[in-house]
Amino acid sequence: MKQLEGFGKFLESLRGKMSLREAANKSGLSHAYIRDLELERNRSTNEKINPSPVTLKKLSDAYNIPYTDLMEKAGYLENESEQASSKEALQEPVSMNDTLFIEVSSKEMIYHTRFERISQAVNSLLDFSLFLDKLEEMGFKKMDTDLFVNMNHVQKYIEKEGKLYFDTLGISKFVVIAAIRQKKYHDLIIRSVARNTGKGLEFHYERPSAADSLLSSVKRPI
Repeated sequence: MKQLEGFGKFLESLRGKMSLREAANKSGLSHAYIRDLELERNRSTNEKINPSPVTLKKLSDAYNIPYTDLMEKAGYLENESEQASSKEALQEPVSMNDTLFIEVSSKEMIYHTRFERISQAVNSLLDFSLFLDKLEEMGFKKMDTDLFVNMNHVQKYIEKEGKLYFDTLGISKFVVIAAIRQKKYHDLIIRSVARNTGKGLEFHYERPSAADSLLSSVKRPI
């Protein structure tokens, strides 16, 4: 990996007059980490650091610069032919339409369908970053650090537990989503459940228990 000399200064020039906190809000990265990248070292340990492809994707969106340009200058991508071969190299082992959710790491991706669990090795960081870039286009949302959920299959939402089920009864596979993602995508989850089940928005809430129903039916004394 041959990184552009002075890559940190290059990142700083891209930020321009934008404050570190504004850059942090736009990218989802911490302002301290962005500054570390510009200095090319971790200020706590004084060790040299390099941004990952996922980090570069966030910066490309925040600074409105083509992702491939950043990948090239960071040393992950040498030329267009290499990028093309990488796009062809990553073939999904199962239809994405049939995939309920995907667990990802820098070494493998695990696809979960209704009936099977399929693991695929990650051959390169470029493959991995290109794959993550595609997920949003296919209806997946990042619901935790390593979890991407196909919103087209979510059919039950237990809000207080942060659980997403892929059947209306809530007895089959489910995932537990991070609290911060639950807050961010709350309305989207509700709309997705309503769309996927053909029911109104109110049906995403749990039905009241028999005891609650009995209490609500008791008349108050005059």
